Amino acid sequence: MPVYILGKLRLTLVFTLAAVLAACASTDNQDQSLGQLLQPYRIPVIQGNVVTREQLAVLKPGMSRIQVRDILGTPLLTSVFHGERWDYVFTLRRQGVDTPSRKVVVFFKNDLLERFEADAVPSEAEFVATLDGGGATGAVPVLEAAPQALEQYPPPARTVTPKPLPPLPASYPPLESTSR
Repeated sequence: MPVYILGKLRLTLVFTLAAVLAACASTDNQDQSLGQLLQPYRIPVIQGNVVTREQLAVLKPGMSRIQVRDILGTPLLTSVFHGERWDYVFTLRRQGVDTPSRKVVVFFKNDLLERFEADAVPSEAEFVATLDGGGATGAVPVLEAAPQALEQYPPPARTVTPKPLPPLPASYPPLESTSR
C-alpha cells in the first residue's frame, strides 16, 4: 500500500475519532459540546468605577462636587442633559460567571450633594474576595504600630519652610511685535 494512502487513512481516522468524541462529550452532569469545553482563558475585566460601602458611608449631603469626586472618583457618565447628576457604573466580567452591573447615581443641587441612590454595593473585603476567585483569605493583619515599637525609630526630621516666591509682574511684554 502506498505511503500517501496510509497518511490519508490515518487523517480520516483521526477526524472520525474526534467527531465521535465531540458527540459523546459530557462533564459533571452538564452536557457540553467540544467547542464549549475547549474555550480560551479570558481574564476578568473590571469596567467602570468600583464604589464600595465604605465610600458611600463617607458621603454626606452638602458636600461639594470636588469632595464627591475625591471620594468616588471621576464619574463614568456625565450627561449634558442632566448636569446635576453623576452616574457611576461598575461591572466585573469573569469567565463562566454572570455578574450584574452595579450603579450609583449622585444628585447635586447648586453644586452641592443633595442625595444619592445606589444598588447593593460590596464592601472592600467582599470586592477583593471576588477578585481572588472567592477563595478563603487569611486574617487581615493589623496595620497599627504599638507605642513601644515606635520608640525604636528616631523622630522625623524638622521640615524647612520654603521662602515665599517673589510677586508676579503687573504686566507682561507683548508676545508679538506691535508694528505690523
